[in-house]
Amino acid sequence: MIKRLRERTEMLKEKTIDPYATSPEISPPVSKYKEKKKKDEEKRLEAEKKAEEERLAEEARKKAKILPELSCSYRRYIAWLTVVAVAFNYNVWFCSARLAFPYHSETANPYWIFFDILSDAVNIIDIMVWQPRLQFVKAGDIIKDRALTKVHYRKSQRFKTDIISILPFDLLCLRFEFSSIYRLNRFIRVGSFHLALIVARTTGYLLFMLHLNACAFYVASVHQGLATTTWVYDGKGSAYLRCYYFAVRSLINIGGLPEPITTFEISFQMTNFFIGVFVFSSLIGQMRDVIGAATAGETYFRASMDGCVAYMNTYSIPKLVQNRVRTWYNYTWAAQGMLDESELLDKMPLVMRTAIAVDINLATFQKIALFQGCDQQMLVDMLLRLKSIVYLPGDFVVKKGDIGKEMYIIKSGAVQVVGGPDNSIVFVTLKAGCVFGEISLLQSAKDGGNRRTANVKAHGFANLFVLEKKDLFDILVHYPESQKVLARKGRKLIKAKGPAAAKTTEEKQKGLTLFGQKPPTPKMLKAFGNFGGLMDKLKV
Repeated sequence: MIKRLRERTEMLKEKTIDPYATSPEISPPVSKYKEKKKKDEEKRLEAEKKAEEERLAEEARKKAKILPELSCSYRRYIAWLTVVAVAFNYNVWFCSARLAFPYHSETANPYWIFFDILSDAVNIIDIMVWQPRLQFVKAGDIIKDRALTKVHYRKSQRFKTDIISILPFDLLCLRFEFSSIYRLNRFIRVGSFHLALIVARTTGYLLFMLHLNACAFYVASVHQGLATTTWVYDGKGSAYLRCYYFAVRSLINIGGLPEPITTFEISFQMTNFFIGVFVFSSLIGQMRDVIGAATAGETYFRASMDGCVAYMNTYSIPKLVQNRVRTWYNYTWAAQGMLDESELLDKMPLVMRTAIAVDINLATFQKIALFQGCDQQMLVDMLLRLKSIVYLPGDFVVKKGDIGKEMYIIKSGAVQVVGGPDNSIVFVTLKAGCVFGEISLLQSAKDGGNRRTANVKAHGFANLFVLEKKDLFDILVHYPESQKVLARKGRKLIKAKGPAAAKTTEEKQKGLTLFGQKPPTPKMLKAFGNFGGLMDKLKV
């Protein structure tokens, strides 16, 4: 009896010290009828929710077949951009040519009107149908919802410039004479498909400058009078082609041109030579250096991506994997402007690196229960060891059963703790500023204590900061007091949450043994119990 009382005292003492210890009292059992009714209600609600989700998904699939959301790498969208580029180049080249050369006539005007309407129709279709369906990335998530993509486009600066570019100033031709000057607002759509122009921008700049000079030469010839001198255009053959030929020979300084006679002709030709020497010499001689300096980062990005693609092609990596690698490169570059932040930070002085790290993550570190009470300088040293990693949508950050060697801080985006069959059940969603995996930094590998207990995958694009266990231990060597604090807190957290600290069934039921059934009465006492009511006396 004394031994059992001592055991009960120890149990109550343990309960007082450790709030996570099991209570010796038995909870009253739940009514089976109520429990069954509750389960049936949960199943019914779950079935209704699943049916509603399937209905919405089916409606979304039907809509997607008609007008699917667009990605920037979608092949149909790329093909459509080519059509838009053709319409834009028509407006840029032919509007300026029609403005300078006498290409407006009663026979030609119907054709110009037809092509003007056709190019405007292309721009209107692009603004009304294609651009509102273009996906975009927000807080690491790929936004595909049709309503959100439409609102995002209509609130953008690009939508305003697109609307201005298609304003029908052409209707002024009904009041005034027919002229292409009313279509100059089409020029401002250049930003809508800059990627298509980058492909041939050097050649385009050269040809367009020659085009403008040809227009200027024809206007100068008309001002002087066609065929009045040997220098001006004589009015024979194709006006545009002959003037363009003059511009090529004049600006590139090929020579062999007729000598200018009048003061105006001499001034015009001197201006051409001046432009040809200074502009084209600078354009050709310094183009490599200027473009190289301006696009050094992008060149590095392209070289890295091309090298990775060549490596994958060499080893016949599946196309699905190659597409995910390209997506990672493109998103990382678009989000950060670099592939590895550590390359930039390593070039900075320690004071600047510390200031940046403290501004970004110190507040988050101070909220972590494991690190509360530790030396502030130790936290700063830990911030300098963080590494940035980008995860694609659907990538697993950790898997259940993996050995835990890192702690994660969510910089941007979100991750989900999933489970169930095919990891289809989402238990919780962690957003920017949340921390997970910190317990694994202090758990030992003994008895599998540092194994991951859940699956965590990225929901959309997720940028995470990672702190490795090795880096933490290297820092703790210089902070013995903080090491003691972490060890004490780590033991409590591991005991409360860690799988290695889970108690066996016998230990959990240890406190119940004091209140079990009494052992049966010995046979000897039963034998004497019939004499003189001995048993009744003993019970009293």
